[in-house]
Amino acid sequence: MNIESLISPSTPPLKPADTVEFALGLLMEFRVGHLPVVDRERKLIGVVSEEHLLNAAGPDMPIEKLLGGEPIFATPDTHVFDVTKVMIEHDMTALPVADAEGRYLGLVRRHDIFEQFARMLSTHEAGAILALDIEARDYSLSQLVYTIEQSDVRVLSLATETEPQAEGRVRVTLKLNATDVARVRHMLEHHGYHIVATFGEDEDDEDLLYRIQEFMRYLEV
Repeated sequence: MNIESLISPSTPPLKPADTVEFALGLLMEFRVGHLPVVDRERKLIGVVSEEHLLNAAGPDMPIEKLLGGEPIFATPDTHVFDVTKVMIEHDMTALPVADAEGRYLGLVRRHDIFEQFARMLSTHEAGAILALDIEARDYSLSQLVYTIEQSDVRVLSLATETEPQAEGRVRVTLKLNATDVARVRHMLEHHGYHIVATFGEDEDDEDLLYRIQEFMRYLEV
């Protein structure tokens, strides 16, 4: 999905003549670490951060003296994944959104993106979470989902990440639509999948203890 639906028009942009003190007040009020700066035609001309403001010469300094270089921004049709990448790369708490002509449209905040990812990952729905460790060369999404659905359980969401400490391996995290997934676990293990953790599952104390011990042994490798 693109970020057009996540644009927040409530956070006001700064004007070039606004002071450092005024800008810091807005940062505190709206709980962000970055604010856009626009001219009289609402064209985006810069972005200031809390760090820039705190390092300014004085509270009465106009914002325009802190600006430099082309501002970082997104267009409304930018995908949420690409916006997230930009915000992480530049350590931004909020990213301005402008149209093709550079006119400011609003702000996308990190908090709103976090909530969107939570919805995409079905975190609000009941169900067990399984974490698997798989050899990258053996990873097949279709085969994994097929194996799970043989137990009449549906995959609500799936996320993958590479293992920094284990080159050539992939961590796969699954959110399922059931809490009783003992059959799923047994099916996966039968097909050679290594389950390193389970969460939100209906299981007895002995089984839970076994799972915790297995996960701790995996972390120690």
